[in-house]
Amino acid sequence: MIEILVVSDAPTVRDDVRAAIEDDETVVRELTDGHAVRAEVAEDPPDLVITDMQVGAMGGVAICMDLRLEASSGRLPHVPVLVLLDRRADVFLARRSEAEGFVVKPFDSLRLRRAVRTLVEGGTYEDDSYKPLPLPSELSS
Repeated sequence: MIEILVVSDAPTVRDDVRAAIEDDETVVRELTDGHAVRAEVAEDPPDLVITDMQVGAMGGVAICMDLRLEASSGRLPHVPVLVLLDRRADVFLARRSEAEGFVVKPFDSLRLRRAVRTLVEGGTYEDDSYKPLPLPSELSS
């Protein structure tokens, strides 16, 4: 059984993530407060944390950085993090926070499921939908 912790203060984001990834083999737990993630991971570490970029006073980047610092000091186990980005410019922040993956919103269920599967299997996932499309002249060269 795969356990995933979804962190967002937006009910629609939590509902969309749950609808996309929950199945007979995947359990989704939810938090609405970024400050509660550390305690939740300490009490019952999930296989993956999916966090929204904006979560009240402690968003996805801060959540990821907090988990990385706690894991590097041995106070928490390492848990992969997937950040749901609001815009293309946030890619830089997701990479700097050492998140294993990111998906740019709006996301579709296929991309999100692919990212989840990749991260749970120990890989990394970077959503390339944020990249600009090549110009027609670049395609022919």
